Order: sequence, then C-alpha cells, then structure tokens
Amino acid sequence: MKLLLDTHIFLWFINGDSRLPAATLAAIRDPGNQIYLSAVSFWEVAVKYQLGKLPLPDSPEIFLPAYCSLHRIQLLALEPGCITELLTLPSIHRDPFDRMLISQALHHSLTLVSEDALVRSYPVVFLS
Repeated sequence: MKLLLDTHIFLWFINGDSRLPAATLAAIRDPGNQIYLSAVSFWEVAVKYQLGKLPLPDSPEIFLPAYCSLHRIQLLALEPGCITELLTLPSIHRDPFDRMLISQALHHSLTLVSEDALVRSYPVVFLS
C-alpha cells in the first residue's frame, strides 16, 4: 500500500503520540507499505515552526529529512498536475495544506492517512 501521511499523522508518529491509532501505527511500520510525506507538509511544518506554533528539537530543514530517513518515509514533490486536481475539489475544507494533500493523494492514487474529519469528507481513499 502507498500511504500519504497528513502532517499531524507524521508528527504524532515521530512523537509517539497516543492519538495515533494502533492500526495506523502498524501500517506506517509495515515494511510492505511505501510511506510518503508531502513537500506540502514540509512547508506547513516550516510555517508553523517559524510562527512559534510548533516547537521542534531542531530546525525543520534538519529535523524533517532526518526523521524521514530514519523511518523510511519518502518525500513526495508537488507537481503541476496536483494543482490541476485541486481545482476539481469541492470547497469542504478551507485549509490550503490539507487541500493540496488531498489533491496529491488523488493525483497519485495514494491512500491518505488523516484523522481530520473535514479531510475525510473528500472522495479519496483513506486508511481505515
């Protein structure tokens, strides 16, 4: 399975947060699955870090690649086709980061991993 992690799922995973469902943790750890973190999530983390809303043990440009490498998480680039996909989405969720993740999941036929109820309102495949 190819899983695209929502930003909060990635942060919960690397921090051992108890809000991460056991089935999600198992799917991320499963070596048979390909795990992706979007460049959009890198952007979101950097913005929140810069605003002082997200404390990290190191700056995002060091922290994110190190943890992705440690946990075999691949970077998913933002491609122009994903922007086109974005234009087809209904206006359910106003968060631009989440809307781009949804677009990427649709464009690349990825399973999106998110606990955000609004994100889960979109017609994309989700990890149950």
